[in-house]
Amino acid sequence: MRHIKEYFKISVLLFFLFATTSTIYSQEGFIEGRPEVNITYIDNEPIIDGEVINDEVWNSIFPITSMTQITPNFGEPSSEKTEIRLAYTNKTFYISVIGFDNDPSKIVVSDSRRDADLNDEDSFLFILDTYNDFQNGFLFGTNADGMQFDAQIDNEGVGNFNQNARQKGGTLGGTNVNWDASWEVKTTKGDFGWSAEFAIPLRSLRFLSGENKTWGLNFQRNISKNSETSFWASLPLGFDIKRVSIAGKLKGLDLKNPKNLKVIPYSISNASYQKFENDKDVSLELDSGVDIKYSLTPGLTLDLTYNTDFAQVEVDEQQVNLNRFNLFFPEKRAFFLENAGQFSVGSPGEVDLFFSRRIGIGDAGQLVPIKGGGRISGKIGQTNVGLLNMVTDGISDQNNFSVARVNHDFNNSRSSLGIIYIGKNEIGNSSNEYNKVYALDGKLALGKKADITGFFSKSDSPGIDSSDHSFKLIANYNWNGWRINAGYTEVGEGFNPEVGFLMRSAFKKPEFIVFKQIRLKDFGPLLEIRPHVAHRSYFDFQDRLVSSWTHIDNHWVWPSGFEIHTGVNITSEGVFDSFKISDVEIPTGEYFHKEFQLYIQSNRNTALNYTNRTVIGGYYGGDRFLFSNNVNYRIGNKFNSTLNLDYTKLSLENGDINALITGLKLSYSFTPKMYLQSLIQYNNVTNITSVNTRFGMLQTANSGLFLVVNFIRDSDWFDYINSRSVSVKYSYQFDVL
Repeated sequence: MRHIKEYFKISVLLFFLFATTSTIYSQEGFIEGRPEVNITYIDNEPIIDGEVINDEVWNSIFPITSMTQITPNFGEPSSEKTEIRLAYTNKTFYISVIGFDNDPSKIVVSDSRRDADLNDEDSFLFILDTYNDFQNGFLFGTNADGMQFDAQIDNEGVGNFNQNARQKGGTLGGTNVNWDASWEVKTTKGDFGWSAEFAIPLRSLRFLSGENKTWGLNFQRNISKNSETSFWASLPLGFDIKRVSIAGKLKGLDLKNPKNLKVIPYSISNASYQKFENDKDVSLELDSGVDIKYSLTPGLTLDLTYNTDFAQVEVDEQQVNLNRFNLFFPEKRAFFLENAGQFSVGSPGEVDLFFSRRIGIGDAGQLVPIKGGGRISGKIGQTNVGLLNMVTDGISDQNNFSVARVNHDFNNSRSSLGIIYIGKNEIGNSSNEYNKVYALDGKLALGKKADITGFFSKSDSPGIDSSDHSFKLIANYNWNGWRINAGYTEVGEGFNPEVGFLMRSAFKKPEFIVFKQIRLKDFGPLLEIRPHVAHRSYFDFQDRLVSSWTHIDNHWVWPSGFEIHTGVNITSEGVFDSFKISDVEIPTGEYFHKEFQLYIQSNRNTALNYTNRTVIGGYYGGDRFLFSNNVNYRIGNKFNSTLNLDYTKLSLENGDINALITGLKLSYSFTPKMYLQSLIQYNNVTNITSVNTRFGMLQTANSGLFLVVNFIRDSDWFDYINSRSVSVKYSYQFDVL
């Protein structure tokens, strides 16, 4: 504790040194008055071809032109002119944008894959808070070559845990990039710059029908040559377009109930060959199934699935466990990711009360067939509703999984209150094995700058009748570049969420962070600095310190996007029962260490860019050297590649460990709807090389033709492990209504 106090004092002194010796941008009063716009109802629909300047429909509509920078010149008008126009019919919502550019030769397009990150190229995004509830929305975007980006936003995107995960969720929300709606976008480029036209069927959105409705709205334009980001509804430092509580307003919508019934049948053939030490298995399987989507109301959707298959889903990235706690593998299956934010309760990546990966994937990672199930999700008034029921068919048993979730958003605030029930029951088992989890969660907003969030949960399992609770309470302040929070989490010794995820069991955890984003002015080449200090500790129920981590860091940021993070970590580990890391035993004892951390990120707008994270310091009585690299290279907007190399060297009391994980991602986009992707991985701990190659030709969203090849073999190329499979899946979406 003495060390924590000393380093905290140092960090505070450093912060005030930066704050008093630098000229920074003032943001007070910056958010007063939100922009508004009335939408135009049209009888004649525009032709969606990307040509906006000469389109008579768009020329009849007065454009939005005001855009304000957040980077690099905070608060100043955008360096390039932008014209945005809005229109709608009874069936479709339209947006057009003209991104004028005085040097179109410098327009950057880095990726054509659907849902690729748009922040590192010339792009345009917009968010629709269709319930005007200040918390949730639908995010759409494109680049100058017409790629499609869409995502569901819950709780203003708050709660992100793992930036590499496709579903970033948390207590009451997150960002769900795997939500894929059916919509259209076309673009064109010319001497003026570039333009885009969006046509979004209203049946692809969720909203309340009625006259003169108001939606939350914001626009974002990225201009690569200047590393510039601008918004229509200006934002304080530290926020992005997902902050819908301070978005602008779209008014004048007269909305009717659109009919929506989609039937998506699929067929699949799978050929596999597996050879083991003294045996082999060859199989050819044919199968089929169907998904059905029906809009019960404009805000409530019923999804049904039978004989569900996820052959087209990208495989997991390999991980090696170099500590004593559980590894987290994110959900990637589209059925479970859609509307996943409505079912997300807990502390993401640490205490997830509902973790959909438990359905259809066994504890050892094996696939468990999903017979079918259904989901009702959406909104009734200001109340979010989610009901899920799935049945799996294991080798020795069948299981029924059920989730019921209700969460109410209070009008004109960011506050909410919810409950959730999660159940697992074995079908046809006389022993009556079951697991149930109940939870109450909520958020109390304290104006626009602060809030208090938390949950309380209890599990119910046979034979466990004490300490079966978990809870978290955290207070947050986020405004004007400040991010300050303090919280406490507790997981009881008997808490057992079998359809959830616990990184570690039975702990008490206090934590805090003090973070300041300082935008510099007239301070040499630097754009901003971000000094911060963070701490978390884990205690067991004998009040013994199990782990602690104090992080003192500063981010040095240049206008180009180049960053250097320089940090020091003070760590401690209490080992009360010996354990092994890769066959090296860690004896009992208390371990106190310090380590240096360096992170380097180059300009992501360039064709070749990289990140590096290096950690050097003590580890369980020995030494650790961690060297993690990520190199990205692209050719035009068609070919993208990423090379990952993670190397860890542990010099411990009872032996040394050298762990290497490497992976190569290759992607070629023939068109925004046709791609070829491959993931090649190897790690020296299991000595396994794996290759996953996927060809996709999309009809719309997640339907179309998929060819998937998987290859797994031991690194010595002997016959002990040899597995190959080829899957061909075809699905087609029928728009019945």
